[in-house]
Amino acid sequence: MINTIKNKFFIIIFLLSIIVLLISGCSVEKETLKKDNEKIQIITTLFPQYDFAKKVGGDRVDVKLLIPPGVEAHSFEPTPRDMVSIEKADIFIYTNEYMEPWAVKIAENVKSDELIIIDASKDVELMDIDGYEEHDHHDDHDHGDKDPHIWTDPIYAKYMVNNIVDGLIKSDPENSEFYIKNGEDYKKELDALHKKIKTALEKTQSNKIIYGGHFAFGYFAKRYNLEYISPYVGFSPNAEPNPQKILELIKNLEESGTNTIFYEELIEPKVAKILSKETNAQILLLHAAHNVSKEELESNLSYIDIMEGNLERLKEGLGYNE
Repeated sequence: MINTIKNKFFIIIFLLSIIVLLISGCSVEKETLKKDNEKIQIITTLFPQYDFAKKVGGDRVDVKLLIPPGVEAHSFEPTPRDMVSIEKADIFIYTNEYMEPWAVKIAENVKSDELIIIDASKDVELMDIDGYEEHDHHDDHDHGDKDPHIWTDPIYAKYMVNNIVDGLIKSDPENSEFYIKNGEDYKKELDALHKKIKTALEKTQSNKIIYGGHFAFGYFAKRYNLEYISPYVGFSPNAEPNPQKILELIKNLEESGTNTIFYEELIEPKVAKILSKETNAQILLLHAAHNVSKEELESNLSYIDIMEGNLERLKEGLGYNE
């Protein structure tokens, strides 16, 4: 009788153990499934990285732009809430230490061991600001002695894509082939964009951009053999235009035979409007894609859309001969 009771007891314990194991297994399976279905959380500083990360990550990522739509990038400073959001993300992408020095400080002080931080300019040789003299540019010290605006050159944009692919593989190695393929496909689009720009700009009457804003197209100008002149010293939106440079702009308009002044995005083009009034020149947008407006973001405007729009306006402003 006692042996029978003992046997029943052990059988009950055995069955309970199996039930516990099954429940635990289901729980683990659910947790794994939940983790597999979760999207990688990415925060980017500027619009180009935002767009590139979406193209590479596809439906496996959730990308947020740190700078609010419509805010001028050079005047942006992160809030404590922004810093908390970055620490909670899986990946944080910034341009380089010269574009966002505050991003470097965040990277140095971040407490999360799981956050992957991507310097999108890795492997790019940044140009010296002082090296712009041959293009009638000015010295600049707001970003140190390097120009951070590499994304305006579609070829350097490919380097940024490579760095984003590497970061996503590090975060999600099981889907590395997915990210590699998306990256390669997108780089083909950037190659096509580069070829389109190069072919068109070889057929313009003028190769000098008269720019009424803070010129962020140094890499673009070098890639496509363009000259440019801007009245501003530095990239700060609070900088005042150099009076001597304004006179040079007027002189260049007369000598170049062009009738166009280009202006930058998200800032009131005061100088361009004044010069237009004085010279009867038209003004056209040359969008550097630091950031986009709320309407542009909601319409899913892409980096390639912006650059193709720039090309059409450059063709109009520089005198395209088809």
